Amino acid sequence: MKKLRVPFFEIGPKAYLYGEEALKLAKAADELAEEYEVDIIFTAQYTDIRRIADATKNIRVFAQHMDSLKPGRGVGAVLPEALKEAGAEGVLLNHAEKPLTITEISRCIERAKEVGLISMVCAANVKEARMIAALEPDIILAESPELIGKGARSKEDAIAIEIINEAVHSISKNIQILHGAGIQNENDVYEIIHAGAQATGSTSGIILAESPELMLKKMIKAVATAWKQRKKEEEA
Repeated sequence: MKKLRVPFFEIGPKAYLYGEEALKLAKAADELAEEYEVDIIFTAQYTDIRRIADATKNIRVFAQHMDSLKPGRGVGAVLPEALKEAGAEGVLLNHAEKPLTITEISRCIERAKEVGLISMVCAANVKEARMIAALEPDIILAESPELIGKGARSKEDAIAIEIINEAVHSISKNIQILHGAGIQNENDVYEIIHAGAQATGSTSGIILAESPELMLKKMIKAVATAWKQRKKEEEA
């Protein structure tokens, strides 16, 4: 299980894309990951994990959810071992559209560790981020449900980046933090990385763009540019 390089980026197709369209975007992401040396997470539909994993070499294919059960009974549940076997490197948990109890989050993180999947767990606020950090996931995806799919990030959101980073890293500096929600274009990407995020991501900003592949390229370029500028300012 290879840890992601920072900065990194997550594409969340949700149920907007599947099949050939998802594969097309994943291949574009694969090329961009190599060109800009930015790790890209692609959270695919379960049914697309195998074909995307087989067709790419640079992106990190994640599942959009899983359950904590072990092999045996469990019709309709998502088995961690099956995701790993299909080619997934990680799993997204506790998204606002697929919320979990804190007990199930804990169980899923442990199961992810057992089978060798990277766990990326969503947190809606500082309190939840701190609570989830205590469970030691690999990545916390900090995003306000009010901003998902709506955009309109503000200066207050930039302040929240620092607050959440401090809260999580006071518990464990090994946890990587992705700040998302409301990322509509490359300018949003630049600002959030420059403001202190290790990673960010987008769904509607990419999927609903006139050219998803072009928007994705602009966003990945912005990740690399903002990180380089940030490091330059920190060293000055």
